[in-house]
This record gives sequence, C-alpha cells and structure tokens, in this order.
Amino acid sequence: MESGPMSVDSAALDPPPVPDNGPDEPKHGGHSRFELELEFVQALANPQYLNYLASRKFLVNPSFVAYLNYLQYWTRPPYLKYLTFPTATLKMLELLQQEKFRHDIISPDLAHALIMEGMKTAVEWHREG
Repeated sequence: MESGPMSVDSAALDPPPVPDNGPDEPKHGGHSRFELELEFVQALANPQYLNYLASRKFLVNPSFVAYLNYLQYWTRPPYLKYLTFPTATLKMLELLQQEKFRHDIISPDLAHALIMEGMKTAVEWHREG
C-alpha cells in the first residue's frame, strides 16, 4: 500500500485556518496546508483521478477514507467559497462518503459516464445562461 500525507489519521485534525498569508503560517513545499488541501479536494472532482485512486486501493484504505470524511469541512463556510468548481467538487465529496461508490469507481465505464454527465450539465448550463 502506498503511503503519503493522506495516510495519516486526519479525521482528528481541525480544518486549516482560512488563508491570511501571515509569516507564521507553516509551509509544506512552499504551500500552506490550506492550499494543499484545497488543491486536493478540487482534484477529487475529476472522475479519472478517482478511478486512479480506486485502482491504487486508496479508496479502501481506512485512513484514507477517514481523510475523505475529514474533508467534509469544505462543504461549509467559510471554506466553500474557495472552491473553483463547487458543484462537481461537492458532489464527488458526497459520493465518496458511500462505500459502494468508492468500490464502483474502479470501473473505467463509471468514470467515463460521470465525465459525460458533467459535460452534458455544463452544456445545458451554458444554454440556459
């Protein structure tokens, strides 16, 4: 099993502070915890990335599943306003809370169907706008 920053039991951690760019804010590779978690949570909106995580067994790792639960703080203010694609990001965060989805997303067909659904939604949104 691969390990990394998401393999720690992050469920007990508090959400990172909203960025203030203060000089005392700890940096990891030049980025704040807030920036790293924002980038990661937005990457979860990509069905192909979820398929990759499933194929590498991350989505069955209890520590990683706990981390996905911890990331629910992004569904609430003040964090919500920082999401670039809130609809897709929040939908995937919701789906990732379901064991069945975490199992099923290993299917490239499901990942492709989610991509097609997202494109259809975007086209409809532009037509209505």
